[in-house]
Amino acid sequence: MKRSPDAQIRSSRAKSREVWHSAGVSRLRSTRTALLLAALFTTPAAAQTVAITGGTVALGDGSAPIEGGTVVVRDGRVVGAGSGVAVPAGAQVVDATGKWVTPGIVAGFSRLGIVEVDGVAPTNDASARNTPWSAAIDIAPAINPRATPIAINRAAGVTRAIVSPGSAATMFAGQGALIDLGADMDAVTRARAFQFVEFGETGAAGAGGSRPAAFLQFRNALKSAQRYARNPAGYDGDSKDAFLPTADAEALVPVVEGRVPLLVHVERGVDILNVIDLRREFPALKLVLVGASEGWTVAGQIASSGVPVIASALNDLPDSFETLAATQSNIGRMKAAGVKVSIGTINDDEARMAKRATQYAGNLVALQKVPGAAGLDWGQAFAAITSGPAEAVGLGGEIGSLRAGRRADVVIWDGDPLELASTPTRVWIDGVEQPLENRQTKLRDRYRTATDGALPKAYER
Repeated sequence: MKRSPDAQIRSSRAKSREVWHSAGVSRLRSTRTALLLAALFTTPAAAQTVAITGGTVALGDGSAPIEGGTVVVRDGRVVGAGSGVAVPAGAQVVDATGKWVTPGIVAGFSRLGIVEVDGVAPTNDASARNTPWSAAIDIAPAINPRATPIAINRAAGVTRAIVSPGSAATMFAGQGALIDLGADMDAVTRARAFQFVEFGETGAAGAGGSRPAAFLQFRNALKSAQRYARNPAGYDGDSKDAFLPTADAEALVPVVEGRVPLLVHVERGVDILNVIDLRREFPALKLVLVGASEGWTVAGQIASSGVPVIASALNDLPDSFETLAATQSNIGRMKAAGVKVSIGTINDDEARMAKRATQYAGNLVALQKVPGAAGLDWGQAFAAITSGPAEAVGLGGEIGSLRAGRRADVVIWDGDPLELASTPTRVWIDGVEQPLENRQTKLRDRYRTATDGALPKAYER
């Protein structure tokens, strides 16, 4: 884990306070020293043993909420959660009576931290159009923990995010990362966590203009990776005529060998089947379907394949030729057919609005009451925004639930988290309590208490 144990942190903080008091703030002559000391006292509190008692506990694993439950975390990990969990001696006890306690929300597909303003190129690192590389691109160095959407989504209960690059020059976008939304500068939980590739209409455009060209480009790229794996020294990927640069071939080796998941954006039903069929030729592929607006039309085949899906929950209009069968019942119908399905936000303001996940999950619960529609029960819907995305990318043993041993990403809500009126009151990431202040709350507080004369009147010139 990236954060220090309790004893080390307490010792470090104690020594720092001695330095602070002995030096005297007024006598600090070094700007750099002052900034370092200031930063020390604005970081989140250290991880410790915390027992959250009396709340309605949702484990995030698909089970029903537990009333009057207890959650215990120690050294940044969950020790136990549920009913009958003992409170350790010396633990900090947090009374959550009348509130809900859940794992943090996992943004199933996002571009959090790599985009500030879409139309301003220097603030948008999602894709690179003028580069010879594609699959080798690693999005991790672009993650900015101080990007405005990070704090805003953290305050909405989002604690982890699956962050993907976007494709540009080819159908291969590059290597995505899992990040946390903590208030520190160490955001990347796992770099190069998956490879992302575009099929369907976008993939066809990146491969020259047709779906057959996209599938051919994909096959050739993976075969090139296999050749590189067999003989790295003999692989000629640096000449101008090389089909796949050496760096890209090297990056695709873990994919073709099944050591890294391959997230595939695909919407149309027949495209989904063709992507799944790629495993006949490359049987080790760990496929994850992203989007899948027409997934319900081939739900049986997806379920039989065992391929997980990170679907768009509100994609219910035919806004393209590959989403003609889009419906809000898509996720419910896939789940009913046995598909392992969770929620993502691809092409849905994914650089900023991961916090909509709770609304989308709540909508799926409400759909159960609509005649002819298909939704999810509460436990299934909450798992679709917590453990579901984590399991899809092979990290269910680390994040996404309150099962023992998982990272202590915990949120206390003032009500049912799938209700629009509910909001987080406290958030922990890796057992460290996080600040909930952000740019939006600062603007709210500034302007709702503005006095006459503090701001110019609209009618004055």
